[in-house]
Amino acid sequence: MSTATVPNSPQSQPQSHQPSRPAALRITPAKAARHSLALAGRGITKFVKSPARLVDVVLTPIVFLLMFVYLFGGAIAGGDTHAYLQMITPGIMVMTVFQASIGIGVSLNADASTGIFDRFRSMPIARSAPLIGAVLADVVRYVVCLVTLVALALVMGYRVDTGPAAALAALVALIGFAVSFSWMSVYVGMLVKTPGSVQGLMTVLVLPLTFASNVFVPDSTMPGWLRVWSDVNPVSLMSDTMRGLLNGGEVAGPLFGSLAWMVGVIAVFAPLAMRAYRKRAA
Repeated sequence: MSTATVPNSPQSQPQSHQPSRPAALRITPAKAARHSLALAGRGITKFVKSPARLVDVVLTPIVFLLMFVYLFGGAIAGGDTHAYLQMITPGIMVMTVFQASIGIGVSLNADASTGIFDRFRSMPIARSAPLIGAVLADVVRYVVCLVTLVALALVMGYRVDTGPAAALAALVALIGFAVSFSWMSVYVGMLVKTPGSVQGLMTVLVLPLTFASNVFVPDSTMPGWLRVWSDVNPVSLMSDTMRGLLNGGEVAGPLFGSLAWMVGVIAVFAPLAMRAYRKRAA
Protein backbone atom coordinates (compact mmCIF):
# COMPACT_ATOMS: atom_id res chain seq x y z
CA MET A 1 0.00 0.00 0.00
CA SER A 2 1.50 3.32 -1.04
CA THR A 3 1.57 6.25 1.28
CA ALA A 4 0.51 9.60 -0.13
CA THR A 5 2.85 12.45 0.35
CA VAL A 6 1.33 15.59 1.74
CA PRO A 7 2.56 18.49 -0.37
CA ASN A 8 3.30 20.77 2.55
CA SER A 9 4.82 18.14 4.81
CA PRO A 10 8.41 18.55 5.93
CA GLN A 11 9.37 15.38 4.09
CA SER A 12 8.23 16.83 0.77
CA GLN A 13 10.18 20.07 1.10
CA PRO A 14 13.92 20.23 0.36
CA GLN A 15 16.01 21.31 3.27
CA SER A 16 16.91 24.97 3.03
CA HIS A 17 19.90 26.66 4.52
CA GLN A 18 20.59 30.28 5.31
CA PRO A 19 21.96 31.75 2.09
CA SER A 20 25.63 32.56 2.35
CA ARG A 21 27.22 35.67 0.97
CA PRO A 22 27.88 35.24 -2.75
CA ALA A 23 31.46 34.46 -3.55
CA ALA A 24 31.68 37.56 -5.73
CA LEU A 25 30.91 39.76 -2.73
CA ARG A 26 33.38 38.18 -0.36
CA ILE A 27 36.17 40.63 0.25
CA THR A 28 39.59 39.00 0.25
CA PRO A 29 42.71 40.87 1.37
CA ALA A 30 43.76 41.21 -2.28
CA LYS A 31 40.40 42.78 -3.20
CA ALA A 32 40.54 45.06 -0.17
CA ALA A 33 43.98 46.26 -1.31
CA ARG A 34 42.65 46.95 -4.83
CA HIS A 35 39.67 48.86 -3.42
CA SER A 36 41.96 50.93 -1.20
CA LEU A 37 44.28 51.76 -4.11
CA ALA A 38 41.31 52.72 -6.30
CA LEU A 39 40.02 55.12 -3.66
CA ALA A 40 43.55 56.43 -3.17
CA GLY A 41 43.54 57.25 -6.88
CA ARG A 42 40.28 59.13 -6.36
CA GLY A 43 41.90 61.16 -3.60
CA ILE A 44 44.95 61.96 -5.71
CA THR A 45 42.66 63.11 -8.53
CA LYS A 46 41.03 65.54 -6.10
CA PHE A 47 44.45 67.04 -5.33
CA VAL A 48 45.28 67.34 -9.04
CA LYS A 49 41.98 69.06 -9.84
CA SER A 50 42.12 71.33 -6.78
CA PRO A 51 45.75 72.39 -6.21
CA ALA A 52 44.50 74.89 -3.61
CA ARG A 53 44.24 71.94 -1.22
CA LEU A 54 48.06 71.89 -1.17
CA VAL A 55 48.59 75.55 -0.33
CA ASP A 56 49.03 74.89 3.39
CA VAL A 57 51.70 72.22 2.91
CA VAL A 58 53.60 74.53 0.54
CA LEU A 59 53.53 77.66 2.69
CA THR A 60 54.03 76.07 6.13
CA PRO A 61 57.60 74.73 5.56
CA ILE A 62 58.64 77.99 3.87
CA VAL A 63 57.42 80.13 6.76
CA PHE A 64 58.90 77.93 9.49
CA LEU A 65 62.30 77.46 7.88
CA LEU A 66 62.79 81.14 7.06
CA MET A 67 61.52 82.29 10.44
CA PHE A 68 63.59 79.97 12.60
CA VAL A 69 66.82 80.21 10.64
CA TYR A 70 66.93 83.98 10.12
CA LEU A 71 64.90 85.18 13.11
CA PHE A 72 66.02 82.80 15.87
CA GLY A 73 68.98 80.97 14.36
CA GLY A 74 71.55 83.65 15.10
CA ALA A 75 70.62 83.77 18.80
CA ILE A 76 70.38 80.00 19.22
CA ALA A 77 73.54 79.10 17.29
CA GLY A 78 75.65 82.06 18.38
CA GLY A 79 75.47 83.79 15.01
CA ASP A 80 76.30 80.73 12.90
CA THR A 81 73.10 80.45 10.91
CA HIS A 82 74.60 77.91 8.49
CA ALA A 83 75.32 75.44 11.29
CA TYR A 84 71.81 76.03 12.61
CA LEU A 85 70.37 75.43 9.13
CA GLN A 86 72.15 72.06 9.00
CA MET A 87 70.75 71.13 12.41
CA ILE A 88 67.21 72.39 12.05
CA THR A 89 66.36 71.34 8.47
CA PRO A 90 65.86 67.62 9.25
CA GLY A 91 63.79 68.57 12.29
CA ILE A 92 61.63 70.99 10.29
CA MET A 93 61.02 68.18 7.79
CA VAL A 94 59.62 66.04 10.61
CA MET A 95 57.58 68.88 12.06
CA THR A 96 55.95 69.90 8.77
CA VAL A 97 54.84 66.42 7.72
CA PHE A 98 53.62 65.78 11.26
CA GLN A 99 51.47 68.91 11.07
CA ALA A 100 50.40 68.05 7.53
CA SER A 101 48.94 64.80 8.83
CA ILE A 102 46.22 66.83 10.56
CA GLY A 103 44.65 67.60 7.19
CA ILE A 104 43.37 64.10 6.53
CA GLY A 105 41.15 64.12 9.62
CA VAL A 106 39.73 67.50 8.66
CA SER A 107 39.06 66.31 5.09
CA LEU A 108 37.37 63.07 6.14
CA ASN A 109 35.23 64.89 8.67
CA ALA A 110 34.10 67.29 5.94
CA ASP A 111 33.36 64.35 3.61
CA ALA A 112 31.14 62.79 6.28
CA SER A 113 28.70 65.70 5.96
CA THR A 114 28.33 65.22 2.19
CA GLY A 115 26.86 61.72 2.32
CA ILE A 116 29.80 60.12 0.54
CA PHE A 117 30.11 57.50 3.28
CA ASP A 118 26.55 56.35 2.54
CA ARG A 119 27.56 55.84 -1.06
CA PHE A 120 30.65 53.86 -0.04
CA ARG A 121 28.52 51.70 2.26
CA SER A 122 26.21 50.78 -0.63
CA MET A 123 29.13 49.67 -2.81
CA PRO A 124 30.60 46.13 -2.75
CA ILE A 125 33.93 47.28 -1.36
CA ALA A 126 35.90 46.57 1.79
CA ARG A 127 34.70 48.55 4.79
CA SER A 128 38.24 49.70 5.48
CA ALA A 129 38.94 50.86 1.90
CA PRO A 130 37.67 54.48 2.22
CA LEU A 131 39.93 55.20 5.19
CA ILE A 132 42.99 53.34 3.91
CA GLY A 133 42.55 54.94 0.48
CA ALA A 134 42.39 58.41 2.04
CA VAL A 135 45.55 57.73 4.08
CA LEU A 136 47.43 56.55 0.99
CA ALA A 137 46.27 59.51 -1.10
CA ASP A 138 47.53 61.88 1.58
CA VAL A 139 51.08 60.79 0.73
CA VAL A 140 50.87 63.33 -2.11
CA ARG A 141 50.61 66.12 0.47
CA TYR A 142 53.67 64.85 2.32
CA VAL A 143 55.74 64.60 -0.86
CA VAL A 144 54.78 68.14 -1.93
CA CYS A 145 55.63 69.40 1.55
CA LEU A 146 59.05 67.72 1.56
CA VAL A 147 59.96 68.77 -1.99
CA THR A 148 59.12 72.39 -1.16
CA LEU A 149 61.13 72.32 2.06
CA VAL A 150 64.19 70.59 0.62
CA ALA A 151 64.28 72.91 -2.41
CA LEU A 152 64.20 75.98 -0.17
CA ALA A 153 66.78 74.55 2.24
CA LEU A 154 69.18 73.84 -0.64
CA VAL A 155 68.81 77.41 -1.89
CA MET A 156 69.54 78.67 1.64
CA GLY A 157 72.74 76.59 1.79
CA TYR A 158 71.75 73.27 3.33
CA ARG A 159 73.78 70.30 2.09
CA VAL A 160 73.24 66.56 2.49
CA ASP A 161 76.45 65.07 3.90
CA THR A 162 75.54 61.44 3.14
CA GLY A 163 74.77 59.61 -0.11
CA PRO A 164 71.66 59.25 -2.28
CA ALA A 165 70.73 55.91 -0.69
CA ALA A 166 70.65 57.43 2.80
CA ALA A 167 68.65 60.41 1.52
CA LEU A 168 66.10 58.07 -0.09
CA ALA A 169 65.88 56.05 3.12
CA ALA A 170 65.23 59.30 5.02
CA LEU A 171 62.38 60.17 2.65
CA VAL A 172 60.78 56.74 3.02
CA ALA A 173 61.13 56.78 6.80
CA LEU A 174 59.62 60.25 7.04
CA ILE A 175 56.61 59.41 4.86
CA GLY A 176 56.07 56.25 6.90
CA PHE A 177 56.17 58.37 10.06
CA ALA A 178 53.56 60.79 8.68
CA VAL A 179 51.28 57.99 7.45
CA SER A 180 51.47 56.24 10.83
CA PHE A 181 50.57 59.32 12.84
CA SER A 182 47.86 60.33 10.36
CA TRP A 183 45.72 57.56 11.89
CA MET A 184 45.40 59.72 14.99
CA SER A 185 43.90 62.47 12.86
CA VAL A 186 41.64 59.98 11.07
CA TYR A 187 40.30 58.74 14.41
CA VAL A 188 39.61 62.25 15.67
CA GLY A 189 38.02 63.13 12.32
CA MET A 190 35.59 60.22 12.65
CA LEU A 191 34.86 61.00 16.28
CA VAL A 192 34.00 64.70 16.40
CA LYS A 193 31.24 66.61 14.63
CA THR A 194 32.95 69.48 12.79
CA PRO A 195 36.19 69.99 10.82
CA GLY A 196 37.08 72.89 13.09
CA SER A 197 37.00 70.60 16.11
CA VAL A 198 39.40 68.21 14.38
CA GLN A 199 41.82 71.05 13.66
CA GLY A 200 41.65 72.32 17.22
CA LEU A 201 42.08 68.97 18.97
CA MET A 202 44.93 67.82 16.73
CA THR A 203 46.74 71.15 17.11
CA VAL A 204 46.57 70.78 20.90
CA LEU A 205 48.25 67.39 20.49
CA VAL A 206 50.79 68.24 17.79
CA LEU A 207 52.19 71.49 19.18
CA PRO A 208 53.39 70.11 22.56
CA LEU A 209 54.96 67.11 20.85
CA THR A 210 56.75 69.40 18.38
CA PHE A 211 58.00 72.15 20.66
CA ALA A 212 58.93 69.80 23.51
CA SER A 213 61.41 68.09 21.21
CA ASN A 214 64.89 68.63 19.83
CA VAL A 215 63.64 70.02 16.51
CA PHE A 216 64.73 73.57 17.33
CA VAL A 217 67.31 73.24 20.11
CA PRO A 218 69.67 70.46 21.26
CA ASP A 219 68.61 68.26 24.18
CA SER A 220 71.61 69.48 26.17
CA THR A 221 70.08 72.94 26.57
CA MET A 222 66.87 71.61 28.17
CA PRO A 223 66.06 71.17 31.87
CA GLY A 224 66.50 67.61 33.10
CA TRP A 225 62.79 66.75 33.29
CA LEU A 226 62.17 68.05 29.77
CA ARG A 227 65.22 66.23 28.44
CA VAL A 228 63.79 62.95 29.76
CA TRP A 229 60.61 63.50 27.76
CA SER A 230 62.48 64.69 24.67
CA ASP A 231 64.55 61.51 24.66
CA VAL A 232 61.40 59.40 24.13
CA ASN A 233 59.36 61.95 22.15
CA PRO A 234 58.55 60.48 18.71
CA VAL A 235 59.27 63.82 17.04
CA SER A 236 62.74 63.96 18.64
CA LEU A 237 63.48 60.35 17.71
CA MET A 238 62.50 60.88 14.09
CA SER A 239 64.46 64.16 13.97
CA ASP A 240 67.57 62.34 15.19
CA THR A 241 66.92 59.63 12.59
CA MET A 242 66.74 62.23 9.84
CA ARG A 243 69.89 63.96 11.06
CA GLY A 244 71.73 60.66 11.05
CA LEU A 245 70.58 59.79 7.55
CA LEU A 246 71.13 63.25 6.04
CA ASN A 247 73.91 64.84 8.10
CA GLY A 248 75.71 61.72 9.29
CA GLY A 249 75.66 60.19 12.76
CA GLU A 250 73.83 57.53 14.72
CA VAL A 251 70.79 56.07 12.99
CA ALA A 252 69.98 52.67 14.50
CA GLY A 253 68.94 53.80 18.00
CA PRO A 254 66.58 56.65 17.06
CA LEU A 255 65.25 54.69 14.08
CA PHE A 256 64.31 51.75 16.31
CA GLY A 257 62.53 54.10 18.69
CA SER A 258 60.70 55.79 15.81
CA LEU A 259 59.57 52.44 14.39
CA ALA A 260 58.30 51.40 17.82
CA TRP A 261 56.19 54.56 18.01
CA MET A 262 54.90 54.09 14.46
CA VAL A 263 53.84 50.48 15.04
CA GLY A 264 52.24 51.39 18.36
CA VAL A 265 50.26 54.31 16.92
CA ILE A 266 48.93 52.21 14.03
CA ALA A 267 48.06 49.31 16.34
CA VAL A 268 46.05 51.60 18.62
CA PHE A 269 44.49 54.23 16.36
CA ALA A 270 43.81 52.33 13.11
CA PRO A 271 41.30 49.92 14.79
CA LEU A 272 39.76 52.82 16.73
CA ALA A 273 39.38 54.82 13.51
CA MET A 274 37.76 51.87 11.72
CA ARG A 275 35.30 51.37 14.58
CA ALA A 276 34.41 55.06 14.66
CA TYR A 277 33.98 55.07 10.89
CA ARG A 278 31.57 52.11 10.98
CA LYS A 279 29.50 53.81 13.67
CA ARG A 280 29.40 57.04 11.73
CA ALA A 281 28.49 55.35 8.44
CA ALA A 282 25.86 53.09 10.04
